[in-house]
Amino acid sequence: MGGQSTSTQTVQSQSSPWAAAQPALQTMLSQISAGLNNTGLTSAESSALDTLKNNAAAGNPYAGQIAGYAQTLLNGGGATAQAGKLQDNLSTYRSSLTPYANGSMVGSNPALMAQLAQIRSDVGDSVNSQFAAAGRDFSGMNQMAYGRGVAAAEAPVIAAQYNQDVANQLAAAGALYNAGNTTANTLTQMQQSDLANRGQGVTVAQSALDAENYGANATLAEEAQRRGIPVQALSLLAQIGVPIAQLGQQGNSTTTGTQQKSGVDQFATIAGGISNLVNAFKPKGS
Repeated sequence: MGGQSTSTQTVQSQSSPWAAAQPALQTMLSQISAGLNNTGLTSAESSALDTLKNNAAAGNPYAGQIAGYAQTLLNGGGATAQAGKLQDNLSTYRSSLTPYANGSMVGSNPALMAQLAQIRSDVGDSVNSQFAAAGRDFSGMNQMAYGRGVAAAEAPVIAAQYNQDVANQLAAAGALYNAGNTTANTLTQMQQSDLANRGQGVTVAQSALDAENYGANATLAEEAQRRGIPVQALSLLAQIGVPIAQLGQQGNSTTTGTQQKSGVDQFATIAGGISNLVNAFKPKGS
């Protein structure tokens, strides 16, 4: 008759590939601790911050001018400041062209009067000399011929001058209108240029203020790098060392085994156990 015997064995295992990384990790930790104790401002940083503080306390030196510019804009930016001169120029121009523009010069050209007088004289001399040669001067026919001759000679001149006077009237009216628009547009463009220059002054003022703080800001940037470079180096070292440290592991394992034995083997095992037990309680020396 056979049987089974069961045996249990516990095995402990440990791997520590991170052991070689421990000195580097300890060095990094010591550097981090040192950095944590050095978080206060440096003297250069304090000086730069004091400069910014003083500049801030003094305020923007161009604030008054900027406020004045804003007030000017709120009041219209002086866009109508030249209105008086504009009206004066238009009044002068209008006084010169008004007689032509309102039609009062139509038919009253002094040069036309002299030309018509010359026509009447020439026609009279021609007609009267003919009637005088015929012995009929100062007759009714003489007067009628004179009148028709003068009318026929003056009509084209008067009509042409009338058309010219009307054209001058329309041109003067258009010139007055265009002069007003041109003057107004010119003054508006000048005023817009003035406002644009003032607006550019606001930008330049900010640039000037930035330039005043350039030294302090540059110092702060430099000190930030002075702090950041060691921290970045530690971060890079940590990215290398920490994953290595995480590789270590410990573990326990238990192994249970079963062995098939015959009846003879089992009896021998039991007998051996009994013999060991008897020998354990047997008096010494017997």
